[in-house]
Amino acid sequence: MAPDGPGCDPDGPWHASSKDGAWRRCMRRQAGLAGTGRRDTLGRMTRVAGFFAPDHLTVILCLALAPLLAAGCATGPKPLPHAPPEAVGMDGEKLDRAVDLYRRAVEEDELRNAVLLVARDGTVVLHEAVGWRCLEKGSSEKESSGKASSGNGPSGNGPSGGGEPIEPDALFRMASNTKAVVCAAALVLEEEGVLNMDDPVGRWIPAFSEGEFADITVRHLATHTSGLPRSPIFFDDLDEGTTLKREAARFAEKLELENEPGAEYGYSNVGYNVLGGVIEAAAGTTLDDVLRTRLFEPLGMDDTCNHESTADRRRMSDVYRLSDGQWTLRWSPDDEPDYPLVRASGGMISSAADFAVFMQMLLDGGRYGRTRILSEDAARRAVSPLVEAGNSSYGYGWRVDDDGVFRHGGSDGTYAWADPSNSVFVLIFTQSSRGENPRDEFIELVTEAIVDDGDHTQRRAEKAGGGP
Repeated sequence: MAPDGPGCDPDGPWHASSKDGAWRRCMRRQAGLAGTGRRDTLGRMTRVAGFFAPDHLTVILCLALAPLLAAGCATGPKPLPHAPPEAVGMDGEKLDRAVDLYRRAVEEDELRNAVLLVARDGTVVLHEAVGWRCLEKGSSEKESSGKASSGNGPSGNGPSGGGEPIEPDALFRMASNTKAVVCAAALVLEEEGVLNMDDPVGRWIPAFSEGEFADITVRHLATHTSGLPRSPIFFDDLDEGTTLKREAARFAEKLELENEPGAEYGYSNVGYNVLGGVIEAAAGTTLDDVLRTRLFEPLGMDDTCNHESTADRRRMSDVYRLSDGQWTLRWSPDDEPDYPLVRASGGMISSAADFAVFMQMLLDGGRYGRTRILSEDAARRAVSPLVEAGNSSYGYGWRVDDDGVFRHGGSDGTYAWADPSNSVFVLIFTQSSRGENPRDEFIELVTEAIVDDGDHTQRRAEKAGGGP
């Protein structure tokens, strides 16, 4: 899986969103070297060739003007604001009990880490991290058991050997949580008149215009009703420099349908990578570029990208999987990306705070603050029950329950859940999958923590009049 995007470059441009950031930019302008500095690992400005110390008057002027510079530069969407749970009608003690579930899971080595975020009425009321970003060598794999009775975990227990705690701003491999974002991009293109969800796929990928593939539409791809098989993600013999459009054509050349298009739901990573090829063909650019320009940049999702090769790996976590009672290290930030190209079935890298913005955009009918991404109708369709999918339904990249709750998970452990009727959503991001995850109990406690549902509609209306 692999991320691309402006905010994933640790040496990217500085943002004057604070007095400190504005001061730095002012100093660089005074030196005539704006845009040529570098950051160290802590984000501090380092010395560059030709940079000279400013005089005292310049320093005073820069400090005085810093608030104005900050206000002028921080024009994009902002992250969701934070407030005490009681400010939006929630019980803080019950939310603490919900977090305790994950503290215990980490202490007992049922999970290696988790970043938890709860928001209501466009306000974050809980954002906590528990567990490890990475473990010291020798403690990442269990030779005999997935449980550890002692060690140096954040709460005193957990795997022996110690390691580096995970932070709330950690970056996660989002796996299939990518699908909802890809569908949102397709809906944006539909509203631009670039493609239509009812287009035959063969219009964009000629290999799909013949035989059994000819009846597959873009909508079938997005709702897992194309009849294409679940796997492979890609064929093993990927050519250097290949594209999603080319790989999509190869699926039609080498695979057979398992069901008639539109007949029934069948989860398909193949179908989503074909959808990515359709998006590239219709937009005339890469999927990475479409996601960046249509979604990530307009929403201010500066931490989000589409391939490990461009992510800030210092903020990424080891990825674990529990198998036969043993934790295995599946991927480390020092490893190569899983695949050489950006894909649509997975691959997004994001933080809880960034993905929260995407969630809020959907809850607010396609709009985030003053930034409109989707029409209300398109946002509603994205999270509507479009096809039956076992004991629930499927929309555009989301499972949808009868009560309107929409949700989806990723194979590396991320999970997003939203209840529009209560204007609340939950993000549970971990990189330790198949362990004993107390996800359902956590969401149940969050739901119980809603003690005041009388005025949340008014609070949402008030927020709709301004930015987050």
